Amino acid sequence: QVQLVESGGGLVQPGGSLRLSCVASGTRIPIKDVGWYRQAPGKQREQVAVIRGGAMINYGSSVKGRFAISRDNAKDAWYLQMNSLEPEDSAVYYCSARDYELSDFWGQGIQVTVSS
Repeated sequence: QVQLVESGGGLVQPGGSLRLSCVASGTRIPIKDVGWYRQAPGKQREQVAVIRGGAMINYGSSVKGRFAISRDNAKDAWYLQMNSLEPEDSAVYYCSARDYELSDFWGQGIQVTVSS
């Protein structure tokens, strides 16, 4: 079974930084697209950052200039570097993947809390 596991979340002060990691295992079909999403209580799921087609990167408007997504092509792993964090960034963050058969997979989610 395909599994995606996030790590690196936690509590951070406003203005601080955090780096999230996602590792996929059990894949039988190569991964085409990878991304990060988040959901805060009472809000809809929001796209944070996506790498599509090997190199095209899209960021959500609320995180442009502060967050950076990257992928390690030698491993089934990808990352989200979060800088200048604000309380509004607090949410459960989910990593995602889409394979070349267009099947989608999701991690279990990891909490990020930005608070003083």
